[in-house]
Amino acid sequence: MSIIRDVFTRFTKKIETSDNHKDSSLGTHYYKATFNQLFKSVEELFRQDADCKIITVSKDHGEIAVEIDKPIPCFLIVTIVSVRGLETAVDFNISSERFSPTGTYPILRKRLISYYEKINKLHTLVGIGKSS
Repeated sequence: MSIIRDVFTRFTKKIETSDNHKDSSLGTHYYKATFNQLFKSVEELFRQDADCKIITVSKDHGEIAVEIDKPIPCFLIVTIVSVRGLETAVDFNISSERFSPTGTYPILRKRLISYYEKINKLHTLVGIGKSS
C-alpha cells in the first residue's frame, strides 16, 4: 500500500510545511530571531534570487508571495510567525500547475529544502516541527 501512496505523492503538485509533516525536513523551522529580523532576511533572500519575483509582501500577516520561474514555474507563500520573543517560525506553501514525467513533488521538495538551508545560514535554527 505504501508503494501506491509513494507514487501518488511523487506527482503531488503542492507541498505545505507544518509542525506535523511526515517528512521531517519539511517540518516548520524555528529560528532564534525576532519577527522583524527574520522577515527582513527572508524578503531579501527572495529579492536577490534571479528565479524569483515577489508578488506581495504583507508584514501585518507575516506573508510573502513569490512566483518562481525555475526549475519549474510555481507559486510560493512564505509565512513567518513570531512564537516567543526570540523565536520565530517559517513555513512554506508551494504549488505548481506544471506536470513533470518524473513527478513534481521531488522538485518542489528540493526547492523548499534549499530555502530552509539558506535561512539556516542567516539565523540560528532552534528546532524543526513541534519538538522545538
